Amino acid sequence: MATPAAHDPELLLRVPEDDVAQPELSIVVPALDEQLTIGDFVDWCKEGLARAKIAGEILIVDSSTDRTGEIALARGARVLRSPRRGLGRAYIDSLPFVRGQYVVMGDCDCTYDFRELEPFAAKFREGYEYVMGSRFRGYIEPGAMPPLHRYLGTPVTTWILNVIFSSHFSDIHCGMRGITREALLRMGLRSQSWEYASEMVLKSVHMGLRTAEVPIRFLKDREGRLSHHRRSGWFSPWAAAWINLRAMFVYGAAFFLYRPGIVLTLLGLLLTLPLTLGPVELGPVVFSLHWMLFGLTLSTLGLQSTYLGILAQILFDYSGDIAARWMARFPYTRTVALSGGVFAAGVALGTLLVVSYVRHGLRLPAESAANYAAVTGALLMIAGFTTFTFTLLLHGMAAAVWRKP
Repeated sequence: MATPAAHDPELLLRVPEDDVAQPELSIVVPALDEQLTIGDFVDWCKEGLARAKIAGEILIVDSSTDRTGEIALARGARVLRSPRRGLGRAYIDSLPFVRGQYVVMGDCDCTYDFRELEPFAAKFREGYEYVMGSRFRGYIEPGAMPPLHRYLGTPVTTWILNVIFSSHFSDIHCGMRGITREALLRMGLRSQSWEYASEMVLKSVHMGLRTAEVPIRFLKDREGRLSHHRRSGWFSPWAAAWINLRAMFVYGAAFFLYRPGIVLTLLGLLLTLPLTLGPVELGPVVFSLHWMLFGLTLSTLGLQSTYLGILAQILFDYSGDIAARWMARFPYTRTVALSGGVFAAGVALGTLLVVSYVRHGLRLPAESAANYAAVTGALLMIAGFTTFTFTLLLHGMAAAVWRKP
């Protein structure tokens, strides 16, 4: 039986005769010209569900030009026919058709052993919301993973993600993973291509999902089958790596902004404020106006980075807790009043330079104390105005976070 989707006429759902009425777990897998393996894959899924003693459905998102969909349907899988391409696009299209409380994803090329679903079902029943498979903690069949991926690409990008997000994953590119349907809906995933998998990992960290890893078996491609990377050419793995790195950097922007910004701000203040009244000598080293201007530069860069880092944290705040915490630290009325006072103090110090300029016949003495005071004044004006505008954005973004469903 085929049923067009009411929300999207391009999608067509075909249901097998022995369809499961109330599945607890949904196996959702995209397929693109996989007629060589799809039949065995569906059989593996059924065997895995039986071993795990869990009622489940198999939903194949099919964009193939061969008989992949027909074979999957005949073996007992639901088949969602979609003309659109892209790993992320397939999962997004499948969401309205997922009926299970839990979702397990992967590839239908029989490289991931879906006969071993028991660890995923067990973790879900223990209350975990996100369950990652790990090939490195399980078994990798000889020849299953190219050396470039096994010893460089996956370990390095996994390490980068763990550093940025303070996480503890061992295999972020493992395609076999599980998530509760409720968490998947809350994630609001949008990526259309390979970065979908990284977006899911990154958002699981931002959302604070209860996460577990389970060892899995990773098998080599069957004789006669080429992986999608090999079909796309030698550059495909590198493009996928860059796409995933881009996702890490976008969702981890706060890592590059918040703490580095604090360090730069403190260094800048240390170079600027002590020189407000004039040069400072420490043994043979003389800290003069040029050092002060360098400190002003560091402080400005650091303060802006810190504030942008806070806004980046709120941008990916799913609970509203981060927004509430920063709102409490920057209450609107008090912060705006303080910003205005800091700005006014800066103007006052800058006025000293104007007075000195006028008194000296529209010239600035090279070693005037007013020069030093004016640099501190410039710093205070920058800090006051930057804090004021940051407060406006903070309260606006916090309100947007709290309006999220």
